[in-house]
Amino acid sequence: MVKLNKIYTRKGDDGTTGLVDGSRLAKSDARMTAIGDVDETNSAIGVAIVAIGEADTIHSAGLSAGLTRIQSDLFDLGADLATPGEDFTPSEMVLRIVPTQVARLEAEIDAMNASLTPLTSFILPGGTPPAAALHLARAIARRAERAAVTAAAAMPINPHALAYLNRLSDWLFVASRAMNKAGAEDVLWQPGATR
Repeated sequence: MVKLNKIYTRKGDDGTTGLVDGSRLAKSDARMTAIGDVDETNSAIGVAIVAIGEADTIHSAGLSAGLTRIQSDLFDLGADLATPGEDFTPSEMVLRIVPTQVARLEAEIDAMNASLTPLTSFILPGGTPPAAALHLARAIARRAERAAVTAAAAMPINPHALAYLNRLSDWLFVASRAMNKAGAEDVLWQPGATR
């Protein structure tokens, strides 16, 4: 477990931040952008959990539990991104995203999607308040994925972390439809309707 006795250290006042291995890099580095976007995704998921709890639907408890599990995964993912190197093998001291975490998201997507009405159009982000919060988290997760892909072009990044972020936005999309009464309250895009 992490123990934080003091919140500020002043070490970052020079525009750098520390990585897991003790090295420091600029806060503007692509790796740090990805870590920040993962953190923002996690925060948006926290907002979605609150919105889901206030909705109190048949999907609320399961989705909240799944999202809380994802929040823990995202802390692991942030630690993964903050650990430089080319060896992506997890250990007691090194957190890495592993294929089973990606597979769990896929299984949950399939389970949620099985009860949804088939899509007949793209849908607009919205519907119910919890669905709107999930759509926002999905869009932020997509940005986190783009940032991680950008970082991966310049340095070794765990490919399972990239896959996890890709699957996460799909999970959030399907969850948003579940919170829109299994898709019944989805807002359908009508191409050209506003011309």
